[in-house]
Amino acid sequence: MESFITKDGKKLRRGYTTGSCAAAAAKSAALTLFSGVSPDTVHLVTPCGTELDLKVVDTVIGDGFVTCGIVKDAGDDPDVTDGITVYARVEKTGEPYGIGIDGGEGIGRVTKPGLDQPVGAAAINSTPRRMITEELRSVCEDNGYTGGLRVVVSTPAGVQIAKKTFNPRLGIEGGISILGTTGIVEPMSDAAVVETIRAELSLRAAAGKKSVLFTPGNYGAEYIKNSLGIDPDIAVTVSNFIGDAFALAADLGFESALLVGHIGKLVKLAGGMFNTHSRYGDCRAEIFASHAALCGAPADAVKAVMNAAVTDDMLAIIDGAGLRYAVMKSVTEKIEAQLENRRPGSMQTGVMTFSKVFGALGETENAQKILKTIRGEY
Repeated sequence: MESFITKDGKKLRRGYTTGSCAAAAAKSAALTLFSGVSPDTVHLVTPCGTELDLKVVDTVIGDGFVTCGIVKDAGDDPDVTDGITVYARVEKTGEPYGIGIDGGEGIGRVTKPGLDQPVGAAAINSTPRRMITEELRSVCEDNGYTGGLRVVVSTPAGVQIAKKTFNPRLGIEGGISILGTTGIVEPMSDAAVVETIRAELSLRAAAGKKSVLFTPGNYGAEYIKNSLGIDPDIAVTVSNFIGDAFALAADLGFESALLVGHIGKLVKLAGGMFNTHSRYGDCRAEIFASHAALCGAPADAVKAVMNAAVTDDMLAIIDGAGLRYAVMKSVTEKIEAQLENRRPGSMQTGVMTFSKVFGALGETENAQKILKTIRGEY
C-alpha cells in the first residue's frame, strides 16, 4: 500500500487492518464460489473511503466451499499482526439473504461482557462484520443469488500472536481479534491506544465497577504491586493518554478514578499536560525549578534543577536543599488544581506519585479515599 503520513518528521507508510483482510478474503472466496475462478486480486473500498486492491493467496476450492487468504500489511506500524494471513471460508446455506459470520482457528472468543461482541462470540468486531456482510451481499446480488452464506474467518498464527496482545487481559481467549474502524492502519496511531483503554474500561464497567485504577506503565504496575499491595492486573494501562483515560472513565459512568505513576511522567500534569508524550513538550525541569523557587530554594539550587536531565536528579538537588517535602506538596497541589480544572463531570479523580529512588512522593486530597474504594471493589 503506497499511502504515507508524516509523523514527528518521519515519512511513514500506512497499512490495512485485519478487518480489511477478512472482508477482502471473504469477497474473493464468494466470487470464486460463484464463478469457479479465483481472482489474483480483489478490490475493496474501506469504511474511510480508501480503495485497496489486495493480492489473494492460498485459494482452496472444495466441495461446496471456497477458502481464500489475504496477507496483512501494517505498513510502518509496529503491529504484531503484520504479515499474518487472514483466511475466509465461504459456503452457501439455506437461509435466504442471511450472512453468518464466525471465527475459526486463531480467532479469539469473548469470555467477558463489556466488549464489542457478546460473550461467546468470535472476536470479530462490528465494523469488520459490517464490511464482510456488505461485500458478500453485493456479490450475491451481482450473481442473482438469494440464499444465505456462511463465513468462517481464521488465521492459524493468531493463537501464538494473541499472547503478545492485550486479548488475554481483556478476556478474549484462543486468538487475535479482527479489528478496524476505518479499514486502514495509521502508523503508531494514538487512536489505537485510546481504543484499547476504552475496551479495558468497558470491561470493568460491564462488571459493575464504579472506581478504576490507572497507571501509565511498568513502573506504576510495580509500585502498585510492591508498595500498595494490589494486583497490578486490575489497573488500566494508559501510557501517555491520561486526559483521555479520565474522560473515557467519566463517559462510561465511573464514579472515581485514581492514577498512580512515576513522578517523571506525572509532574507534567502540574503544567497542564494531560498527554505526557515528549512530542507535546517537556516541562519537568521548569515545573520543579519554579516550585523549588516558590518554596525558597537558593538560586544555585534552582539553576541546578533546570540543568538536571532526569527527575530523580532534580529531586536529589531539592532534597539536598531540605525542600523535598515542601516542593512535592506544592507540585501535588498544582496537579490537583489542574485536575479540578479538567474534571470530567462529577467523577472524583486522584493522583499518587512516586520515585524509584525516593519512594512515595505525593498524593492529591482524594487519593486515599479512592484507593480505599478500589481495594473494596476489587
